[in-house]
Amino acid sequence: DCNGKSLRHVPSSLPSNITGLDLSFNNLVMPRHGTLLMHFPSLRSLNLSSNALLVLSPAVFSNLGALRLLDLSSCSIAYLHTDAFKGLGNLHTLLLRNNSLQELEVPFFLPLKALFHLDLQHNALVSLDTSSLQLLEAVPQVQLEGNLWVCDCTVHPLQQWLQRRHAWQVTCASPPGLRGWEVAALDSEELGCQMKQRFPRGLSTVQQITVTHSNSKLCSCGGVCKVWSWTYLVGFLVAAVGISILIALAAKCKLFHKNFASYRHRPLPETSSIGGSPMEDSSSWDRGSSGRGASESHPMPGATDLQAEDDDGFIEDNYIQPSEQLPEEEERE
Repeated sequence: DCNGKSLRHVPSSLPSNITGLDLSFNNLVMPRHGTLLMHFPSLRSLNLSSNALLVLSPAVFSNLGALRLLDLSSCSIAYLHTDAFKGLGNLHTLLLRNNSLQELEVPFFLPLKALFHLDLQHNALVSLDTSSLQLLEAVPQVQLEGNLWVCDCTVHPLQQWLQRRHAWQVTCASPPGLRGWEVAALDSEELGCQMKQRFPRGLSTVQQITVTHSNSKLCSCGGVCKVWSWTYLVGFLVAAVGISILIALAAKCKLFHKNFASYRHRPLPETSSIGGSPMEDSSSWDRGSSGRGASESHPMPGATDLQAEDDDGFIEDNYIQPSEQLPEEEERE
């Protein structure tokens, strides 16, 4: 236990087989090159909190392969080199609370294959990109409370990540209208994100542009967007009813044209009932008209007379066999 000894360097008299070392509340100076501790292969817990370390040089802990817990809280760290934790493949817990970290680079997580608990509370983080969040998926316990989260469109990936992990303690620091709100409880509209809109098929391009323009006025990236979903539902229903009416009218008009065409009659060509040509019928009609006086004296048989003659149902055969014609000629002679 070397807590609060105002040490600037690690004592050289420490035994090499120690498993835990507390160097908190000192004035340690980090080496620019090489490692902080030499010849401690069994060290499993190292507490360096409340030292003004500021910047961690690359591979400063590379010789501590057995380390399981590393406490770097309250060390005024503003930047982490991509190789700052190189060689810590067995690290289980990393405490970085109460520092000045503004961003986390993706390669920072790569050497920490066995990391289980990461504490990033009370730093200056404003957002996390998608790549960093994907790497944090492999860490079961991540604490992000007390950072300066800006709740706008840039925090949307973090909001979805927190919802998946059911983390409800992370709150917004800005804008003022959302200060103190839980990030995971917000939605994309409250974050001011203009999401891709889906329009009903019945809306024209001009109507879609009008809706998009009106929504863009309501939803700005710096304020809270409240667009009620029922307005979209009413618009969709009105469009659907209008389209149904248009389809019904189109079907009615089609049936009307079809029926109108069926009633459009044309006079049939005048043809003889026995198969004669129209010319023969017309000539016979002329002859009939010229000899009207004769026809009056000899009227044409009516339909009743013709029906009376054909009541037997037989058709008269005018064909006479030659054998039947000879006796008639002899009798005439």
